[in-house]
Amino acid sequence: MSAAPRPLSDVFNAAEYFVDRHLTEGRRDAIAIECGDRRISYATLHEHVNRIGSALRHELGVRPEERVVLLTLDSPEMVFSFFGAIKIGAVPIPINTQWTAADYEYVLGDSRATVLIVSASLRPRLAGALQRCPWVRHVVVVDGDPDDDQEIGFDALIGRASPDLAPEPTSRDAPAFWLYSSGSTGRPKACVHLQHDMTVCADNYARGVLGITRHDRCFSVARLFFAYGLGNAMYFPFAVGATSILWPGPTTPPTVYAVIEQHRPTLFFSVPTHYAMMLAHHEPDREFDLSSIRLAVSAGEALPASVFKRFNERFGLEILDGIGSTEVLHIFISNRPGQIRPGSSGVPVPGYEARLVDENGGPIPTGETGNLLICGDSTCAYYWNRHEQTKDTIAGHWIRTGDHYYRDDDGFFWFAGRSDDMLKVGGIWVSPIELEHTLLEHPTVAACGVTGRADRDGLIKPIAYVVSKVPEPGAPLAAELQQFALERLAAYKRPRWVEFVDSLPTTATGKLQRYKLRERAQQQIPSD
Repeated sequence: MSAAPRPLSDVFNAAEYFVDRHLTEGRRDAIAIECGDRRISYATLHEHVNRIGSALRHELGVRPEERVVLLTLDSPEMVFSFFGAIKIGAVPIPINTQWTAADYEYVLGDSRATVLIVSASLRPRLAGALQRCPWVRHVVVVDGDPDDDQEIGFDALIGRASPDLAPEPTSRDAPAFWLYSSGSTGRPKACVHLQHDMTVCADNYARGVLGITRHDRCFSVARLFFAYGLGNAMYFPFAVGATSILWPGPTTPPTVYAVIEQHRPTLFFSVPTHYAMMLAHHEPDREFDLSSIRLAVSAGEALPASVFKRFNERFGLEILDGIGSTEVLHIFISNRPGQIRPGSSGVPVPGYEARLVDENGGPIPTGETGNLLICGDSTCAYYWNRHEQTKDTIAGHWIRTGDHYYRDDDGFFWFAGRSDDMLKVGGIWVSPIELEHTLLEHPTVAACGVTGRADRDGLIKPIAYVVSKVPEPGAPLAAELQQFALERLAAYKRPRWVEFVDSLPTTATGKLQRYKLRERAQQQIPSD
C-alpha cells in the first residue's frame, strides 16, 4: 500500500506550510526566487503573499473557495498570487498562456472565477472574452498599466494592502487550487487539488527521489501553469527552503543554456522534445557549461533512449525520466539516480502503487501490455463539473491514467502509448512509441511520430511521419528507414509508409499531438 502521508493536522493551510514557516524556521534572508536580476528572499515572499491575499480578501471581496484565475508569465507575481489566494482559502487556477480566447472564455465560464490576474503582455490573448464573462468582477494587470477603469494595477493593489494576514483555517482536505488537464481532444478538465496534495508530492518525489535540500536551485523549462512545472519551480523548492529560478521569457535552447550558465541550477527539469532541441543546438568553439546541475529530470512523454544516451555523452549527465499527470499532480513512476534503465519510465515512486490490468480489470502478466492504474494521496478529488468522467477515471483509491505500459522482470515500467494511441495490426497490438524510439536511433532522424493509416483493404498499418536531418529526403531514405525498423522489430511493427515532414504537431509542453497525426492519416487516400 501507499506510504503513510505526512502527518498534518485537520486544520491545514498550504500557504502556511510552504511560505510562512520559513520565517519561524530562520530562513528570512534565504533566497526563495531568482528571476532575471530580481532576488526575492523568503521574508519578501511572505510579505507579498500577505499583501496580495489581503488585497483579494479586503479590497476585491474574494471569499473562501471563490476562484481566482492566473493568466501570468512565470514570475514572482504569479507565485505571490497563487499562495496569496490559498492563504485566504480562495482557489487559484493557473492556466495555459498559449491558449486561444475561446479557451479562456470556456475556463472563466467553467470556473465562474470572480478575479482574473493577467500579465500585461498576455492581455491581448483574451480578445473580447471578458465581455462575455460578467461574473469576473475584477481584472488585475501585472507588469503594465491598466487599460481602463475596470482594471487594477498589481503593484498599486498590493502597495496599499496590509502585509499582515492570518491564514484561513482550511481543512487539509479542502480545495486548494485547480489545474486544467489539457487532454488530446475535447475541452480541458479542471482537476480539483486539495490543501495536502503538494506536501505529498514534495515528500514522495522531491525528497524521496531527488533528495532535494535547502541548498538546491531549481530551474524548470516546463511552465508554472503545468502540474509538472508547478512542482519543479515552486512548491518543491519551497518545501525545503531552496531557491526557484524563474524565467518568463522564451525557452529556446540558447536562452535556456544562458539561464543555466548565469543562475547555476542544481536541479534541471525539462521534457523530451526540449532535450532533443538542446542537443541539436551548438555554438562554434565552445561547449555549454552545465556543471552546476546534479540531476536532470524529464517527464511529459517518454524519453527516447537515444536522447538519454546523447545527452549523457555530451554533458555527462543522466536524465531521470518519469511519468506523472495533472490528476496525480506530479511524477509517480521514475528512474532513480544511478539506477536508470534508458527508455523506461522507471519504478513506482515511494508513496505510490502501480498496477497493470486488462480491459476487464484483471491482472496482466509480466511483459504484457496493460492499462496503468495508480494509487497515491496526491490524486485530485474530482473533475469540476464532470461527474461522469470522474466516475470513469477515479475508482476509490485508484485512478485510471489512460496509459498503456508493460513491466519487465526487474519491475521497470515501459510506456507503450495512450489507450487511444495503440494500433492493432493483424490482430496484434503495436505500440507507436516503440516504433518511434526505434526510428530515432537512425542517424538521419531528428524526430518522428507514428500513427495508424488504412491500406486499400481498410486494414490499419503503421505510418511514420519523420523530420529528417537530411536536406532533401526521398524514397531511398524512406526504404532505408523501413529496413532499419524491420531489422530491429517484428515484421508487423515496421512502418508500412514513411512520410517526411518539416515538423510534428506538439503541445505547449512539446508533447506530440498524435491525434493530429491520426487526422492527417485519415485524410490521405488509402494506398498499398
